[in-house]
Amino acid sequence: MLVSQILKSKSDDAVVTSAPTMRISEAARMLSDKRIGTLVISKDGKTPDGILSERDIVRELGRQGAGCLDMTVDKLMTTKLVTCSRDDRADEILQKMTDGRFRHMPVIEDGALVGLISLGDVVKARLTELAMEKNALEGMIMGH
Repeated sequence: MLVSQILKSKSDDAVVTSAPTMRISEAARMLSDKRIGTLVISKDGKTPDGILSERDIVRELGRQGAGCLDMTVDKLMTTKLVTCSRDDRADEILQKMTDGRFRHMPVIEDGALVGLISLGDVVKARLTELAMEKNALEGMIMGH
């Protein structure tokens, strides 16, 4: 299965972005309100400059306490992004996410953000793929 197929299967393919100048407290509120785990940080809303996860916020809260909530997201975001394209295969993406120990990956096409996939999206796609393979094998065994 390809990333493009995963994006099509998502009920909401919009990517939530925020400006690098947004405060961590505002980012935390946005994550909570939208019930998402990651914000893509972008100056122009099209090109990703970084990514900020709820885990990033929790780690910083543990390090310096509530004072970090006044920081801007550009101080805390991950800037070395691992991205994929619509043509990448789900099993390759799953391996990258597992090896890198992260749960969200921006989908980039011609330098622009076109989507965001989560580990859950990829696992769901792989399970669907495995179920189809199982059904096909059972059909072949049964002579269908």
